[in-house]
Amino acid sequence: MGHVVVLGVFVADTAYRSDRMPHIGETVLGNSFALGPGGKGSNQAVAAGKMGVQVSMISRLGNDDFAKMALEIWKKSGVSPHVKQSSDDYTGAAFIFIEESTGDNAIIISPGAAAKISPSDLISKTELINSADVFVTQLEQPMDAAFKGLQIAKLGGVTTVLNPAPAAELPNGMLDLCDYITPNEIETEALTGISIKTMEDAKQAAEALKKMGVSTPIITLGEKGAYLYGHGLVPAFNVGSVVETTGAGDAFNGGFSAALSDGMTPLAAVQMGCATAGISVTRAGTAPSMPDRIEVDKLLKR
Repeated sequence: MGHVVVLGVFVADTAYRSDRMPHIGETVLGNSFALGPGGKGSNQAVAAGKMGVQVSMISRLGNDDFAKMALEIWKKSGVSPHVKQSSDDYTGAAFIFIEESTGDNAIIISPGAAAKISPSDLISKTELINSADVFVTQLEQPMDAAFKGLQIAKLGGVTTVLNPAPAAELPNGMLDLCDYITPNEIETEALTGISIKTMEDAKQAAEALKKMGVSTPIITLGEKGAYLYGHGLVPAFNVGSVVETTGAGDAFNGGFSAALSDGMTPLAAVQMGCATAGISVTRAGTAPSMPDRIEVDKLLKR
């Protein structure tokens, strides 16, 4: 069994569905509301856990009902928590607007306790990180903590995956620590300055990321699939009608990282990531939309 260690944030998702986003100063009626577990790191850990691999989650939580939600979803998904909890801080929360007609989303995140994740938290988890096959992080927690986690993993010979979301300027040397990077089109443009409209653009952007220090860039392209450096486009899986795209990127990263930890080739791992994402968008929610390994394997065999 592979072992994935995830550094990231848990937030309670408050999801509002409406025909459109209100303008400033305007109120519109919503069509529905849902409360559920989210946060990029947590979602990716849940997605990986449902693939049947060992998953450990490094984060911080408050001591409140949202923290109970985090611990419950991790337990159900086979994710082992390695977290600090504090009564002085609240557990993170997110506002998610979902446009009813398209399933597209806009998100505001308040990370709460997870905003205090520090390099010392990662140093204290060095043994755990070094025991992993794959280390995954994103950019919702402080940048210096992500940097330190990647440093520790790289020095320990652990495969490193950076999902550079939300888009942000990266410190010098960070990309050199990444075996894989998984930006979407917006994040790719922020990193490279290349706007992706064609596969040739994706190829050029991947080559640019390679020159910037990443061993194997992967650019996620939504309904098209993902561009894998050295291979080309790995097509998406058309499973059914799109209900919500909010957790698609997290589903991809969780499935991809689990596959890598299981010893799969990069191409097979990207295919698993695409299959995981393809199923997730047919369901509402983020963590609750993540499929299990049986569903993903069945899709891959089609």
